Amino acid sequence: MYPSSSEGLNKETDDAVYFFSPAFDPLNNYSAHAVEIWGKVFPTAEHAYQWKKFLSAAPGVAEQIFQARSAEAAGKIASTNKSKILPAWHDEKVAVMEKIFRAKLEQHDDVRDALTRTGTRTIIENSPVDSFWGAGPNGNGQNMIGKLWMKIRDSA
Repeated sequence: MYPSSSEGLNKETDDAVYFFSPAFDPLNNYSAHAVEIWGKVFPTAEHAYQWKKFLSAAPGVAEQIFQARSAEAAGKIASTNKSKILPAWHDEKVAVMEKIFRAKLEQHDDVRDALTRTGTRTIIENSPVDSFWGAGPNGNGQNMIGKLWMKIRDSA
C-alpha cells in the first residue's frame, strides 16, 4: 500500500509537481486514518487533537473542528480561535496527543506497520515551521511528535 521509501516520490521541478503518499504517511496527524476516542470517531488525529483543545473552553469551536472537511481545515479553525484556548491546555497537550496516537495505532494495521518499519531509528516530524511538534525551520525543534511515536514504539 505504501512505498518502502519516500525517496524521490514528492518533489517539484520548474515543469511539474510530483506527489505520492510517503512511506511513513500513517504516522502523520493529517493522514486519512479515522480515530475513535472519547466516544467520537474523528476523521483524522488532527481533528481529534484540535477538538480536544477547544472542548472545555469553546464547545462551539470544537464542534466546527469535528465537522471540518479536512485536517487542514480543522487546523485553520483552531488557529483562528487560538485566543479561546485555556492556559491549562499547554500542560496537557502532549499527553492528549499521546492518547490519540495510541488509539490510532491500536485501530489501524498500516499505522502499526509504519511504526514497526521505523525499527530503532529516530523518528523526526520534519516540519519546517513547527519547532514544538516538529524539527522546525532550523532542524533543532523539540520534535514532540517524533518523540511520542518513539515512546509508543519502545513501550510496545
